[in-house]
Amino acid sequence: MYFSSGKIFAAVAAITVSSLALSSCSSSSKKAAKSGNAEVIVHQLSDADMLNPITYVDANAGYINKNIWQSLVEMDFKTLQLVPVIAAGRPEIIKTENGGMEITYQIRPEAAWDNGQPITAKDIEFTLKVIKNPKVNNPQNKPYYEFIQDVKMYPEDPKKFTLICDKIYILAEFSSGDYGVIPEHMYDPKGLMKDFTIRQLNEEKTKLENDPKINEFAQDFNSEKRQRETQFMEGSGAYKLKEWVTGQRIVLERKQNWWGDKVQDKNIYFEANAPKITYQTINDQTTALVALKAGNIDVMHGIKYKDFVELPKSTKITDNFNLHTPSSMSYTYLGLNTRKPKFADLETRKALAHLVDVDKIIKTVVYGFAERVVGPIHPSKKAEYNHDIKPYEYNVELAKELLAKSGWKDTNGDGTIDKVINGEPTEFTIDFTYNSGNDTRKSVALMFQEEARKVGILVNVIAQEWSVYLDNQKNHRFEMFYGAWISTPVPNDHKQIYHTESYNGGSNYVGFGNNASDALIDSIRIELDETKRNEMNKRFQVMLYENVPVIFLYSPKETMAIHNRFTNAEPSVMRPGYWEAGFRVEEAK
Repeated sequence: MYFSSGKIFAAVAAITVSSLALSSCSSSSKKAAKSGNAEVIVHQLSDADMLNPITYVDANAGYINKNIWQSLVEMDFKTLQLVPVIAAGRPEIIKTENGGMEITYQIRPEAAWDNGQPITAKDIEFTLKVIKNPKVNNPQNKPYYEFIQDVKMYPEDPKKFTLICDKIYILAEFSSGDYGVIPEHMYDPKGLMKDFTIRQLNEEKTKLENDPKINEFAQDFNSEKRQRETQFMEGSGAYKLKEWVTGQRIVLERKQNWWGDKVQDKNIYFEANAPKITYQTINDQTTALVALKAGNIDVMHGIKYKDFVELPKSTKITDNFNLHTPSSMSYTYLGLNTRKPKFADLETRKALAHLVDVDKIIKTVVYGFAERVVGPIHPSKKAEYNHDIKPYEYNVELAKELLAKSGWKDTNGDGTIDKVINGEPTEFTIDFTYNSGNDTRKSVALMFQEEARKVGILVNVIAQEWSVYLDNQKNHRFEMFYGAWISTPVPNDHKQIYHTESYNGGSNYVGFGNNASDALIDSIRIELDETKRNEMNKRFQVMLYENVPVIFLYSPKETMAIHNRFTNAEPSVMRPGYWEAGFRVEEAK
């Protein structure tokens, strides 16, 4: 999440999009795309957690939501530039004398809700009120909008507004417009939020937690009906939710007479060619691959690497699909619950880092489709990625030394090391959790289990259903887990994931942080000088490296297949790697 000006996107210039050299990927075959069904069926490993554009958490939901709910601005999949969607153009941003900013937007004249009502500044104000409602269940994204203190309306122009900001923020342009805009008439028919101002929600949030109207609104907004029922899933986007069968599919249907058709040539977010998009849930990757070869799935991403390298041998694939391996702006890691006593000792965490053979994981588990990383900055951002950090080497003997230094010994001869923690004898066991159906994560867990055994640590590998897996992380009910974060080509704001304020309710699942790291994160968020900010980001990477709250693994390449009957289906470095709504089917020539 994310400032203006084109220079912040320069970092992505080094990212390349590649495709396997298959006959099905040739330019001639693309020109001769097959005619056929224009519906797009996309494989998902798990259901979206919800389709509420304010409270959703997982990535699958985010991808689907973009087709239902529109933002003022978005990052273009093709150009990696910020483009206006509901907004008529990128905003005007000026610095104020008090050290803040004023961000002025104009909404497209055509922009309207399904009932014909125009989208106005009042809808933007209402959406921001919802985001800032202290009882609305969206702690994971509240930090990105803290800088917005108030909104100025223009009575003579209901489609114009100015956001009043109390500070400079590196992601001001992106965050000021990066949220699914929701209609007040649908979400607050009682007018419960009407009398509250954005400034009041900022300055009196503790007091307002007990306000009956705040609580009544939040209780309704957080409810299951607002997360998945079709009558509440009609935003200003091209699609509406037609059906959700839990554990099987989510179906979106293209709207008739959608307002965006009037501006369909503006950018990718107005390319809505598919009449229907079905997100097919198959939580076993092997089963999903069978469905792909059978032609029951049109799009599959995150294909297991060992399967992906074999796909060119199948004529069912080469005759019908294009295979792509774009770089992915994401990173994987092993998260440690640093606030559990057994992981509180720094030398213990370093020992665990030395037990992870990342180079072997990249070679044998992901078949080389990855690049090792040392922190949360993507390697393509060369000016801010800390190339001076040497990754923790795989070294079992060094791990043994560090564990012994930390007081871990096998005192009872049972083969598992132990020590007394807070007066209690403690065996060194680790519950390693991952999301069920993900064989890559399972393989990494089993590799770590074997390396840990060599030093006397007993690792229990536990698969968890996706929603349980996420909920346990949010509530710190874990010891060690395999995780991943996705980024975009904008400056990094580390507050959501690594600030201590994000421990309860945010995404600081591992419990990292102290006053020094918080102060550095806060400083990075307001530093507009790119050179200075790059150096600060390098220092932050050193902090993470030295404290080992997570063990950084690699940045993967995406592995995906897209049916070759579709045109306008080129891959992107932005996850999930494609814009399925824009896929077209043309008659063969």
